[in-house]
Amino acid sequence: MPAGETAAVTITRASSAAEVALMLEWAGREGWNPGRHDAEAFYAADPQGFWLTLEAGEPVACLSLVHDETRAFAFLGFYIVRPDRRGRGLGLKLWNAALAACKARTIGLDGVVDRQEDYRRSGFVLAHRNQRFCLAAEAPLPAAHMGAGEIVPLASLPVDALLALDAAAYPGRRRAFLREWLAQPESRAFGLARGGRLAGFGVIRRTLAGWKVAPLVAEDADGAEALFAALSEAAEGEAIYLDVPHLNPAALALARKLGMEPGFETARMYRGPAPVLDGQRLFGITSFELG
Repeated sequence: MPAGETAAVTITRASSAAEVALMLEWAGREGWNPGRHDAEAFYAADPQGFWLTLEAGEPVACLSLVHDETRAFAFLGFYIVRPDRRGRGLGLKLWNAALAACKARTIGLDGVVDRQEDYRRSGFVLAHRNQRFCLAAEAPLPAAHMGAGEIVPLASLPVDALLALDAAAYPGRRRAFLREWLAQPESRAFGLARGGRLAGFGVIRRTLAGWKVAPLVAEDADGAEALFAALSEAAEGEAIYLDVPHLNPAALALARKLGMEPGFETARMYRGPAPVLDGQRLFGITSFELG
């Protein structure tokens, strides 16, 4: 390129799950520990929800702004500029373009500590804190919790019951996402049945480092513990992570009871009317990237 010229910069949408997989690769380099097989489920959630900045046709920045199936709620994540392209305003241009195109009434995000003031300037307001907990590799796994209910494969239960309970974990409707999330490789999904009804569910999947239980939803701590115990068997001695919302004190108490160590925090923030989650049922967040 001749001296003094700059490469053409364009903002576009990701056109395939393969491009979302690149965003997951970048997230892994940032230390966010995404799932190894998340791309298909993320892309299915909203194929128009993943943004890229290209410089001379090469991806240099990314962001997701994924709408739920009603289009009334959206969640922002994957806000990353490639390290060798930082400090040039590329991230802010992408941020502004995506937000300008979003028609959702409410937008949520999970902000890392050092960016929360930036998000406030864009109109986002703190709702609650979240914290990542880790059960170290080779740590004792919780014993099976008897009497909390029957642990059954989630695929054997009615999808409408799952969607109704998922409303505690996510303030929107995401049938297409859940269908892919529950079917991804290297994962297990269990439901908690009580009296012929679904009283909780959880998913564990392999991440870049260890395994993550996400989401974990239950009527009470006993149910959440029973699900965690059943799911944790998949990890076979590897580390297990759980992203716990501070709006549920019982979830924090359970993480400590299980011997999990606290890690980094994020802030759940919303622009627009904050949705009402059933915080007493939410023991583990599905994803810091998609909510």
